Amino acid sequence: LLSQILDHWFESEPLKATLATDAVIGAMASPHTPGSGYVLLHHVMGELEGHRGAWGYVAGGMGALSQAIARSAAARGAHIFAEKAVCRVLLGGDGQAQGVALQDGTEVKSKLVLSNASPQITFLELTPQEQLPKDFVQRIQQVDTCSPVTKINVAVDRLPSFLAAPNTHDGRPLPHHQCSIHLNCESTHLLHQAFTEATHGHPSSRPMIELCIPSALDPGLAPEGCHVVSLFTQYTPSVLAGGQSWDEQARNAYADTVFDCIEAYAPGFKASVIGRDILTPPDMERIFGLPGGNIFHGGMSLDQLYFARPAPSYSGYRSPIPGLYLCGSGAHPGGGVMGAAGRNAAQVALEDFRRL
Repeated sequence: LLSQILDHWFESEPLKATLATDAVIGAMASPHTPGSGYVLLHHVMGELEGHRGAWGYVAGGMGALSQAIARSAAARGAHIFAEKAVCRVLLGGDGQAQGVALQDGTEVKSKLVLSNASPQITFLELTPQEQLPKDFVQRIQQVDTCSPVTKINVAVDRLPSFLAAPNTHDGRPLPHHQCSIHLNCESTHLLHQAFTEATHGHPSSRPMIELCIPSALDPGLAPEGCHVVSLFTQYTPSVLAGGQSWDEQARNAYADTVFDCIEAYAPGFKASVIGRDILTPPDMERIFGLPGGNIFHGGMSLDQLYFARPAPSYSGYRSPIPGLYLCGSGAHPGGGVMGAAGRNAAQVALEDFRRL
């Protein structure tokens, strides 16, 4: 249990609860859920520019990272086609991957196919089912993709001023504005309460909020004096109590709850809001293809990690289809912006390619 690990090392409840957020992030789990300690480890492993366990902002926004990878690939001869949806993986008479078919009817032939889509989309939607072992299909169907995350992107006309550390008169960002700001994290009990509400189909009445202001470090993201605020919140069930859907009223009601909480820490925040974008779990699935809205393509629980990710005997990036590889968050070692799954899968694919 994460709570046991934190109790062993720390005494301060606010510190324990703040650290606990990285153990439940993206997971429909509480700090008291068995196995939650691993997710904390997953979020602090590695380093950034020599700083162990550190995280950073991407200059120009997260899309700039994708663009940098795209430019690097294009410089080495790769052809990139955006907005060209794949409808199926093409197979030869020997059952080997031979490329992909696009929704517009175009067929792209290839000796190898790498998919960073989720295991569910890759194997249940894009691959002919009769070519896959039944137990493999059943395993992919049974992957736990439950997600508690609602992401809210906010545009504000001034920097939030927190009661605990008020802004200076010139309104310039202070050190805490450049960090991840954790709200409603005074105790692990609060997080557990928020989780419990969601398990009964109700959005948390006092949700866990991770607030970042990337424009505090990267002014080009917003007009002068204005800022963009990113809110990573949970817990919100995919399906609300009574089977109610996430309609506009439900989404706005939850966002209002989140904003009321922020207002208590930073009076004037609500008045500064000039726009907001609310992405509930169903929105995340519809827009980004995340199964169940899960940011990791599947829960990072111990039964879905290491040799069992995405399925036992298929954790090495190869799939039951020769020439088809899984290289996204649903592969080992899981989600997060670190590129490990892609790098590992590329090495396996290159090894196989040399033998073709």
